[in-house]
Amino acid sequence: MFYYVLKYVLLGPLLRLVFRPRIEGLEQVPASGAAIIAGNHLSFADHFLMPAVLRRRITFLAKAEYFTGPGLKGRLTAFFFRGAGQIPVDRSGKEAGQAALREGLGVLRRGELLGIYPEGTRSHDGRLYKGKVGVAVLALTAGVPVVPCAMIGTFEAQPPGRVVPRIRPVTIRFGEPLDFSRYAGMEREKAVLRAVTDEIVYAILTLSGQEYVDEYAAVVKERRATGERGRPRSPLG
Repeated sequence: MFYYVLKYVLLGPLLRLVFRPRIEGLEQVPASGAAIIAGNHLSFADHFLMPAVLRRRITFLAKAEYFTGPGLKGRLTAFFFRGAGQIPVDRSGKEAGQAALREGLGVLRRGELLGIYPEGTRSHDGRLYKGKVGVAVLALTAGVPVVPCAMIGTFEAQPPGRVVPRIRPVTIRFGEPLDFSRYAGMEREKAVLRAVTDEIVYAILTLSGQEYVDEYAAVVKERRATGERGRPRSPLG
């Protein structure tokens, strides 16, 4: 119930007013049945813009930190994400993420839409990064199509670290569903999972026109943070 209050009363109309989203290829999203919507991730606003324009309900895999933040802000954020039906993903390791994958499979087995960001985290610089294979595991195990989606302009509207978004139009572009039935029964083959994931990311890249980086975003972020911490401060500040 809370999901639809957010979508149609509280948040959806506001998002449409602020971002004035241009929607392309919405007919590519199946009208019924299970499917994965796999998108790039440029902004905190992505979590809410895509659900606002879809005709069907979608459940996202969201990072666990959104559910465990301290203080009043943390509690409100957790309430918001739980009320919207989002699934927390523990990103501390492979085993920690298995529960989230099981939850995601449950969503798909109920014939619903599941949203996932193959990069695993927001892009810190607007580029598209190497995808993690969880999306391939879900697609092959559940035997469902994957609809690529590109968020365009959300990085400029609300880049990481910016609380209040700039008022500017964005585009949400959906591509043709990808069918991986040729890999049925091969969800444990590492080479197959990588090939499927790369095909999904390439479809997103084609839609978004971003620059691609063949590294995991989390690794690049960590390297950048480590470099900044280790860099000596200038005597001029």
